[in-house]
Amino acid sequence: MTAHPQSAVTPPCAAPSWTPRSTYLWLLTWAFTLFSSLRLVAYLPTLWAIHSTGDSSQHSLWTWCSWFGANLTMAAWLYERERRFDRAVFVSIGNASMCLAAVALIVGYRV
Repeated sequence: MTAHPQSAVTPPCAAPSWTPRSTYLWLLTWAFTLFSSLRLVAYLPTLWAIHSTGDSSQHSLWTWCSWFGANLTMAAWLYERERRFDRAVFVSIGNASMCLAAVALIVGYRV
């Protein structure tokens, strides 16, 4: 067994290296989180419109089901990549929940 030179070992409390790539990825992650979080609020007018009019005929059940599935599988995919629940996973779960609420309202007013 060969030993690694001491200079190759990174101390456990070393400061992160801010390369252009790591900065880009950090910004991209926060942009994804921000815009996906804004989507949570953007669902509210649609949910309110369906509820207040009691008419869901202008809303496609197929579309909302596909968006629900897309958000739910995105959350699962993100979790499986890192094996942890990070902010992107929670935001995707939130978006899936809002899509599911729309599906429930559409179905509820059509039955």
